[in-house]
Amino acid sequence: MDFELDAAEARVLGSLLEKEVATPEYYPLSLNALVNACNQKSNREPVVSYDEDTIEVALEGLRTKGLALRSTGRDSRVPKHAQRFTEKFNFGRREAAVICVLLLRGPQTTGELRGRTERLYTFDDLEAVESTLHRLAEMDFVKQLPRQPGTKEPRWAHLMSGDVEVAEAPPERAPSVDRIGKLEAELADLRREFDDFRRRFE
Repeated sequence: MDFELDAAEARVLGSLLEKEVATPEYYPLSLNALVNACNQKSNREPVVSYDEDTIEVALEGLRTKGLALRSTGRDSRVPKHAQRFTEKFNFGRREAAVICVLLLRGPQTTGELRGRTERLYTFDDLEAVESTLHRLAEMDFVKQLPRQPGTKEPRWAHLMSGDVEVAEAPPERAPSVDRIGKLEAELADLRREFDDFRRRFE
């Protein structure tokens, strides 16, 4: 991949991908609509509060990378903004849906992705989601993260903002020396009691 998105660019691109499918009647988006889309509290992780200047800078970055465009039609004086990401990489609805949700909500399991992409694309089953993820992984757009202790499934993350490093779980703490000494003393007491009990019957 010959580009890397900052946090604002990732949020703007994800919002454009989402609104193109979820609310096509309002797409392409005005700057005001895009600010609202980026800052909405549902289906976003983390929730942000970007102003127009932040969004404008992000849009400029996306246009420079060939991932967005600005249009001004005859019937509208307000500039509108659209994504060119799917066109640039020849992605269909399934790839766009997965990338979109990863951009907007961060690393997720296959099951979470299937449920959260439903408004954008309906996958038949988890295998269909896995197949799409593996195709994207071959193109270096996503990667599977190591499974974390206490979780059943590994999560997937997008790589459009660079590699994702997951901190390893801290090793389990070894029992303290004091605790071991206490257990050894208790065991010695039990052995003495058992020996005394056995002698009574000899």
